[in-house]
Amino acid sequence: MANHTTRLRELLAAPEILVAPGAYDGTGARLVRELGFRAIYLSGFQTSASVLGQPDVGYLTSTQMEARVAMFAEVSGLPLIADADTGYGNPLNVRRTVRAYERAGAAALHIEDQTFPKRCGHMLGRHVVARDEMVQKIRAAVDARRDPDFVIIARTDARTTLGLDEAIDRGMAYHEAGADLLFIESPETEEEMRRICDAFRGVVPVLSNQIEGGRTPQLAARELAEMGYALAIFSLGAGFAAAAGMRDYLRGLADTGRARPAITFDPSHRPRGHLSAHRIRRWSH
Repeated sequence: MANHTTRLRELLAAPEILVAPGAYDGTGARLVRELGFRAIYLSGFQTSASVLGQPDVGYLTSTQMEARVAMFAEVSGLPLIADADTGYGNPLNVRRTVRAYERAGAAALHIEDQTFPKRCGHMLGRHVVARDEMVQKIRAAVDARRDPDFVIIARTDARTTLGLDEAIDRGMAYHEAGADLLFIESPETEEEMRRICDAFRGVVPVLSNQIEGGRTPQLAARELAEMGYALAIFSLGAGFAAAAGMRDYLRGLADTGRARPAITFDPSHRPRGHLSAHRIRRWSH
């Protein structure tokens, strides 16, 4: 059986889109695998919320994230795509981050061109570093990996403050520096999403970050595939769902002093409506 890095590259090269849900915790990671998904995403936003109870504004350290990477990789048994924020520093720090994520079991990471402290990619008030500075980080990441199949994803946050043309130009520069996949964060219309896919079609694969309530249109995996995206990460929805469920339960307990009947969870049971790998593949047709 191919290792996770090789398997991820195979999935990204396949004609159907790869859907990688973000998980909130270990239980969510197990559910992602049980329901037939073929890869999993680890979000810095969800990690900051679940580990620190804080927003995604740079509180999370590389050490905390590396521990989460190791746990998710082991629990899910799936190729793991992990958020590495800005690489946690300069190109030397990026080298350390890449090797730490590899050791922890990730199959891919993405680093972004925001200034520090970074912010969630769908917040306002983000700023980006000079293009050449990010190019040096990408080159450091590519040089640092020990497994040539480990996937380096370059993310740019330039769209919100500098416009889509600058974001696309940066994406091309990051690809030329060695990035295996591009992440143009927070396009704001379907037309912009198509422009991104058209700009890199046949050159380098691109991903879409689907966030409920974010700046980017919410589309089905089939629609994203038709545009030309190779990967869709649904990064925060599972965490939002978990938080909503906990809030409803705790509100009932606070209001009544009594626990309401909760949905029981039997880990040996596969729901009849489970999402098989076959059904995921059909989304792109």
